[in-house]
This record gives sequence, structure tokens and C-alpha cells, in this order.
Amino acid sequence: MAVNYQIRYASHPKDFVGFDTRRIREEFLIENIFVENQINLVYSMYDRYIVGGASPIDTRLVLETIDPIKADHFLHRRELGIINVGGKGKVAVDDKTYSLNNKEALYVGMGDKLVSFESEDASSPALFYLNSAPAHHAFPDKQVTLADAQSMEMGSLETSNARTINKLIVNGVVETCQLQMGMTMLKPGSVWNTMPPHVHSRRMEAYFYFEVPEGQAVCHFMGQPTETRNLWMKNHQAVLSPSWSIHAAAGTSNYIFIWGMAGENLDYADMDMARIEDIR
Repeated sequence: MAVNYQIRYASHPKDFVGFDTRRIREEFLIENIFVENQINLVYSMYDRYIVGGASPIDTRLVLETIDPIKADHFLHRRELGIINVGGKGKVAVDDKTYSLNNKEALYVGMGDKLVSFESEDASSPALFYLNSAPAHHAFPDKQVTLADAQSMEMGSLETSNARTINKLIVNGVVETCQLQMGMTMLKPGSVWNTMPPHVHSRRMEAYFYFEVPEGQAVCHFMGQPTETRNLWMKNHQAVLSPSWSIHAAAGTSNYIFIWGMAGENLDYADMDMARIEDIR
């Protein structure tokens, strides 16, 4: 079987305060997103969100169902977001095949039975980053490029957070039940993302960091705004962010990250901002 999974349980913010570095990494950090010729998944109890990756090198990988879903096929009552962060690849959904270039996304709606992944060139393999959330309605599958995205410029070089936010799988671009995904690209000289930070009690979120240069790292901050902790993260790693937690980071270089979220609404701007001077 080429599909591996683990389950992560939810934590109360009062318990989180007592976690040491090892426990924080065990509960929230996803270190091995991409394993050659395998699909790796984490089933989170935060809004039943799934985070993972498919890394087909010289074989076709099929997204099989996993036991926590308790269904005959993966998308029986789920929707799926896919973003390719590697070489050119193909995603087959039932009887249709999509060719995804680097940084292109695909939304797959509830009810599709067969999803598979392939690389077009084993010497430059595709890397498919996956997010999935429960769904209640079957919306059409849709491929999204950066040209299709809703893009906005945020921050400035003066505050080291000049960045472009590309909303790929969001309301207004793709119809979804609750899943939202996008890609934020930091400009050279900028290292801070999502600053000032925020929480949104109506949604959980997951961050995936990539194009982190060799020998560099990202320091991700989480926790309640007045009780924060940090995680040092490497390239191609992800972190789960509960609804009570901020999600922000600073890198030792500029980088790109993919944000994915699910919850009670599709309002991207539904955020409870934290003032920088109030963060502890």
C-alpha cells in the first residue's frame, strides 16, 4: 500500500502552554510530507482536516481511502485541494486527466472516486501537496493557475514582510464547501509572513513551507497571542494551526508558503487581529 497516514488529536490551549519543544513538534509539525513513490497523510482532529503529499517518481500513485474516513473511497464525503510544488505532473480524476505545472492547483470535488498522481519526468518529479476537508455538496473540479488567482500585495520591505498573496482555491475563484488554499510568496529581503498575526476562531489552518534555500530555516510562531511558542522548520514541512493559535513566521531567507484552511465560513477576511505590541 502506497498510502500512509497518522492521526493527530486536538489540544486545549491551556494544555499547550505546558508542552516542551518535543511535544509541540509531535503534535503540530508534519516533517515528512514527501516520501518517494508514496502518499503520506495526517488526519487531524482540527475540523477533520487532512494534510499530506504525493511524491510519484517512476510510478502512478492512487489516493486510496484510509480507515479514519470510514468510506469506500477517499472523496465519498470530502473535497480535495492539490498544489504542485515540483516538476510537471499529471492528476487523473475518474475519466479526466489534468496536467499541472509547478505552482498550479487543482480542486477536486466530493464524490469523485479515483484520484491518481504521476510525474511526467522522473528526473524532475512532481510533488503534489494535498489538503482535504469534509464536504456536503459536489462542486465541479477545477484547475487554477497563478494567472487565475486573486492576488494582492501586502507588507513592505521596510517591515521585512513584502509579499504577494495568491488566493488559488477560494470563494470567487473556485466553488468549495469549506476548503480554501493559497500561496504566499515573500520578496527578496523580506522574511516575515502574516505579520501582524491573527487568529480566526471559526477556522483552523495549516501552513506548508517550500523553496526554503538549502541551509536556511523558517521559525514558525504559534499559540495564543499572549502565550506564544515557536517551531524551527525546514523545507517541505507543514504545521497544523488550531483556531485559537496565531500562525506567523520569520525565515533566515525569503521563502514561499501554502496556507490551507477549513471551518465555519468562506470569508477570507474573517480574522481577529492581534496587535504586534500585544504579542507575548
